Amino acid sequence: MPVDSAIALPQRTIAPAVDRLSRVLTAPSRPAHVAIIMDGNGRWAAKRGLPRSAGHRAGVRAVKRIVKAAAEAEIGYLTLYAFSIENWERPKSEISALMRLLYETTKRELREMAENNVRIMTTGNTNALPRSQRDAILEAIERTRDNTGMVLNLALNYGGRAEIIAAVRAIAAEVAGGSLAVDDINERVFVRHLQTNGLPDPDLLIRTSGEQRLSNFLLWQTSYTELYITDTLWPDFSADDFYDALIEYQSRERRFGRVGPSEK
Repeated sequence: MPVDSAIALPQRTIAPAVDRLSRVLTAPSRPAHVAIIMDGNGRWAAKRGLPRSAGHRAGVRAVKRIVKAAAEAEIGYLTLYAFSIENWERPKSEISALMRLLYETTKRELREMAENNVRIMTTGNTNALPRSQRDAILEAIERTRDNTGMVLNLALNYGGRAEIIAAVRAIAAEVAGGSLAVDDINERVFVRHLQTNGLPDPDLLIRTSGEQRLSNFLLWQTSYTELYITDTLWPDFSADDFYDALIEYQSRERRFGRVGPSEK
């Protein structure tokens, strides 16, 4: 079987997605910020007897599909966990394939992103990426800087613990330098030193492939985020699946530690 046909994603009829999108858009509330842990590329490939790189390429197709679905659902911010600090521990061949795919995808999709008013930003230490990948990302950020549509935030070389430690170090330096008093340190000050400063905390976190953990992702920001876990592997995650997650979110009662209306 040719590889291209082997990694072809299942096609669904348009009607179900349109119906779900209509339900999302007419509901009283939508999440302003959706974050996704995109998990299952390797397992998707293994089930088909394909190399992991084929799973990652199929995962890129899912990214394009979900970015489009999120924009249509009028989501303001979409954060995708694209590459973690821990991912550097993977085999060198897989890392090389991921970096090559990052470069190719960024170059290929940039024009469409720009034309569709999507603004690209990153969270994480992109300075540690190979130069060609870093330059491609910086070009995408610059080309879309003035766009006013959905913000697509790519978590690249990101780790929640590293982010928190970096924030603590920056605050400690300000205290040592005399520009910040210890008694003035509060949540607002701490958030200002996070890599996501300027973004709202995620309202909804989706994790594919059935794993039930945060995997060092947005540890501070997800304190009161609603979690949605699905067994669907990321390459198979469709617009329908995304809208199902939004519909589920809209049925929940968010309390933020307070007593809910039904309990008063």
